[in-house]
Amino acid sequence: MSDVDFSDEKYEKHREAGEILAEVRDDAAEMVDVGVSHLEVAEWAEDRIRELGGEPAFPVNISIDEEAAHATPAPDDESTFGEDMVNLDIGVSVDGWLADTAVTVDLSGNADLVDASEEALEAAIDLVEPGVETGDIGAAVEEVIDGYGYNPVVNLTGHGLGHYQQHIPPNIPNRAVSQSVELEVGQVVAIEPFATTGGGKVQEGSDEEIFALEREGSIRDRAARKALEQITDEFKTLPFARRWLDVPRAEMALRRLKQRDMVHGYPVLKEDDGELVSQKEHTIIVTEDGCEVTTRS
Repeated sequence: MSDVDFSDEKYEKHREAGEILAEVRDDAAEMVDVGVSHLEVAEWAEDRIRELGGEPAFPVNISIDEEAAHATPAPDDESTFGEDMVNLDIGVSVDGWLADTAVTVDLSGNADLVDASEEALEAAIDLVEPGVETGDIGAAVEEVIDGYGYNPVVNLTGHGLGHYQQHIPPNIPNRAVSQSVELEVGQVVAIEPFATTGGGKVQEGSDEEIFALEREGSIRDRAARKALEQITDEFKTLPFARRWLDVPRAEMALRRLKQRDMVHGYPVLKEDDGELVSQKEHTIIVTEDGCEVTTRS
């Protein structure tokens, strides 16, 4: 028997974050339609998370077509949805305890690609229990996506969730790997298969609207100092969007903080071949006899 207490406040807050997130994810996905503003959907979801008692764990990611991750609207973004493959990746923090989920809304007429990542996630979740190898989970994801005639994105992985930490071990691959680790009772992990019509790798693009604190310190520039104060107070070590900063010349302030290695950015990740990417993600708690999915509707 495990000595993990699943009634502990930590797990209750993970569950609360998951409940908020499931509701917001489903409602935000309903908003996605041709002609609707990216910024409107992102800000609505982030505001709704706060209304329900949480905080965004990171800026709402709205990744289009070949984009796989780290795309969020700029403060003055005027983009609207077209006939796109739209990935929504959303996170919630309740006192630093996290939930992370993603869904793909297909406006492009490629429903099978969405089905591939969704079915791969269900196959992965079916395997989860203490002692299962993360490589076996990756093999299950790969098998499903291959069966649809697509490729998994192999250089993106699922991950553990910590206190105010969005990515901690273990990594959960989206393909079979020879080196892996066993899942343990009490771990909280996000599993997120990505399926693509391309070759299965992503690379960094040039756009960057998401950032996170690297280290604290002193800086002379007034705007940069104000930005750093807001970052350490409000966001701590969690990712934030440039549009969340309440400081003048936020773009310049972030540039100064990056130059001093006090914040780092997250460039948009794009499929190497410019091909479509779908994503599906749930957060789970590993229990004695399987798992509990915190982000189901």
